Amino acid sequence: MRRLFENAFPNTLDTTIVTGGSDARPDTFVLTGDIPAMWLRDSTSQVWPYLSSVTKDPELDRLVRGIIHRQSDQILLDPYANAFLPNEEPGEWAGDETDMRPGVHERKWEPDSISSFFRLSAAYWRIAGSTRPFDDQWRSAFSVALGTLRTEQRRDRQTPYRFHRPNGDPTDFVADNGRGLPTRPNGMVHGAFRPSDDASQLSLNVPVNLALAASLEAASHVAAAIGASGEAAEALTLAGEIRSGVAADGVAGETERIWAYEIDGLGNRVMMDDANVPSLLSLPYLGACAADNPVYRATRRWILSNRNPWWFEGSAARGIGSPHTGPSRVWPIAVAMQGLTATSADERRDCAKMLATTHAGTYLAHESFDPSHPATFTRPWFAWANSLVGEFLEKAALEGLLE
Repeated sequence: MRRLFENAFPNTLDTTIVTGGSDARPDTFVLTGDIPAMWLRDSTSQVWPYLSSVTKDPELDRLVRGIIHRQSDQILLDPYANAFLPNEEPGEWAGDETDMRPGVHERKWEPDSISSFFRLSAAYWRIAGSTRPFDDQWRSAFSVALGTLRTEQRRDRQTPYRFHRPNGDPTDFVADNGRGLPTRPNGMVHGAFRPSDDASQLSLNVPVNLALAASLEAASHVAAAIGASGEAAEALTLAGEIRSGVAADGVAGETERIWAYEIDGLGNRVMMDDANVPSLLSLPYLGACAADNPVYRATRRWILSNRNPWWFEGSAARGIGSPHTGPSRVWPIAVAMQGLTATSADERRDCAKMLATTHAGTYLAHESFDPSHPATFTRPWFAWANSLVGEFLEKAALEGLLE
């Protein structure tokens, strides 16, 4: 377990960071791992465990400020894109039928991308107590992000976004000419893709929207701190509308009230959870609800059971997987998140033991693995998983659970 932590926790710093820029405006590009691109979601998650040290380490502070600057520039380049390239050379998905631009790796509209930009900015401001990275470009990016979210509430049922991937995998297909299936707008933000980068079945993702509301609330304080009072107020208003939409349409069940994974506002629901974060499991970790919230507690029991179609059990492990990797694959991200959101020491210890015995001798976290045969795994270099596993093991160790 110690060796797994020593390899996983610094994996992002050791293998994925490219720094540049100036002292006044540093620039940090963060590879996701074995894909040479930077995801807004992944890059935030990759450095999240390091944030508590920015006040003690000037180099780390510069690195994180550089990520905030880079994310600001990426939002201004294209607020609908989820992943970006280090330069303007054509990428792997340049042939996608959408408004592709130089510097964009993939243009899958996932509202959690913007949410991750808000989340990292708010956490840095809260921990460092500094407004240094929040320059004119950041304020412009914040405003563009808010405008994009407003558009994707689709109050008028319109969106400029389209996506089609010629000869793509079925998980990349977005219905209705690349817009997504019809909905009844309710204040929630529409998305075309899940945090897994797979196309949504229904356009209103409940955990993504709850996480987005939390990040808007947190980032509103940053906007207020730099004098952007109008944007701060707008962020809070938007967060309230999102939460109202989830409360109205996102809860299912009569005897036991639980959150759905995706809805359309017309009464249709997808009942599941996905390993990728934001997930229903991760909501307290993301500040979207309290760990003792009754709906969350009921939802957590449901998704950590075989009632969730993406829950898998084997002789070596059990946990949540994803349609992204198919049946009988557990994700270390989900095992770590179960541990991070557990209120029982025994459950947290059990999750740590599963992670320590399923790395297949690599002493690194992977994307997914067969819960009966952990040596069968996907993505040997996946920095987000390593950061989250490292974060969980550090927390468990500090709580004295691993002695």
